[in-house]
Amino acid sequence: MSRKKEYGDFQTPLFLARRVAALIAQKEKHFGTIIEPTCGVGAFLEATVECFGMSPRYFGFDVNPVYVGAARAALARIEPPKGTVEQRDFYAIDWKQFLSEQAGPVLIIGNPPWITNAGMGVINGKNLPKKSNFQGQSGLDAMTGKANFDISEWMLVKLAEAFQSRGGTLAMLVKTVVARKLLAHCWSAGIPIIEAAIYRIDAAEHFDAAVDASLVVIEFGESAKPKRAQVYGQLSRATRPTATVALEDGALIADLDAYRATKHLVGGSPLRWRSGIKHDCSKVMELKLAGRQLKNGLDELLDLEPDYLLPMFKTSEVAAGRVDHCHRRMIVTQRCIGEQTAGIAERAPKTWSYLQSHCALLSKRGSSIYRGKPKFSIFGVGDYSFSPWKIAISGMYKSLRFVKVGPFQAQPVVFDDTTNFIPCPSETAATLLLSLLESDEARTFYNAFIFWDAKRPITVDLLGRLNIHALAESRGVSNTFVQLFGVETAIPSRKTRVPAGVTATPMLWPQ
Repeated sequence: MSRKKEYGDFQTPLFLARRVAALIAQKEKHFGTIIEPTCGVGAFLEATVECFGMSPRYFGFDVNPVYVGAARAALARIEPPKGTVEQRDFYAIDWKQFLSEQAGPVLIIGNPPWITNAGMGVINGKNLPKKSNFQGQSGLDAMTGKANFDISEWMLVKLAEAFQSRGGTLAMLVKTVVARKLLAHCWSAGIPIIEAAIYRIDAAEHFDAAVDASLVVIEFGESAKPKRAQVYGQLSRATRPTATVALEDGALIADLDAYRATKHLVGGSPLRWRSGIKHDCSKVMELKLAGRQLKNGLDELLDLEPDYLLPMFKTSEVAAGRVDHCHRRMIVTQRCIGEQTAGIAERAPKTWSYLQSHCALLSKRGSSIYRGKPKFSIFGVGDYSFSPWKIAISGMYKSLRFVKVGPFQAQPVVFDDTTNFIPCPSETAATLLLSLLESDEARTFYNAFIFWDAKRPITVDLLGRLNIHALAESRGVSNTFVQLFGVETAIPSRKTRVPAGVTATPMLWPQ
């Protein structure tokens, strides 16, 4: 096992540490104490001594004794400042107590580990904080992976909480998503922030890492200012901010100006966004046309009944707009979640035999949602899946590209579970909906909420924040919208509701 990988070890180049120190010095010329809590080989210690001189007291801590020696050697190359470099475990330090004992102003600076707790588990790493539900996730969120977190996120939350009682400055190189989560936590928890900024850096250039990264700088104090942070496209205050991140009206906003221009569109939409079908076994459940035959992901040629086969588009095809011709099929074993599947054996014996032959693979599906469910169950399926027309968007690709998808060879098209869509009762309705979603007003609204550095920036939750009826009113087509989608759809509901006229295809599903 790579020790570097276990510790999320991306050592900061000295020239980058110097640029960070110089940026901070533009705002604050003097510090009483400077701390690098995961100092590695000591780049930030060296850079801050060069920048802020001998007056502050310096502390460098690292769990790796080799790095501690290297950091000490780095400081020895210049006039030794007042300070200590020690082998200490971040997780074992009472940071609130430690900061209370230091002379101010305090600067905590550095580059914490870039690894998640799940990633640590994959490599059997032990360098983890004590387990706690610090994000407050529910059991369902934990089961679906939402409780996964970056180790640096946990560390920075602890440091922010320690600053709550005394103030100071935190400056850390982190994944941009971590910077955002830290700010959201502080704003929501009432930790007073005087000023905050995010400066994007090129992680590929500096760390050879394919990740969106930034320097987050937060000044903590006694009285909180408005919950917002300027975002800069580079490591400089000289350029204009590219956006303002904020916590406003209970939501984390990616672009405050865009939000304020379109906030009248926020609300529960009468049309509900759905995710595509979840089966977690693409090699068995997704097939491609090979001439007149079907081939699965195991390169097996198949002869199956058409009863449980539906044309499908992958999320990559939706993202690219390649929806004119369909050369894939999905085996759709249920019309609704929990429906019994034993009837497939009688209605489509070849399909049943095929599924049975790959029972081992289907049984290995890891998600707990399949436990106790009928054999060969799928999820994300309902009447909405069989709508003849749909407006779809990929949740995996960083693009606001909506596409209109109609039936293929008289069958409704389905999607994989990384595609989001709204079912439509007719082509006319789908055309109207597409025109609304492609409007500049809708694009501005979504850009107010979308964080493009996220792994999956386009989610059902995000898409559903737009009240499409309100958008139709704003665009002057409210009456047409209601007529096409039905009066029933004007009332948002938590229950599964299908727009008027949208039904399953009777010939596909024997009763």
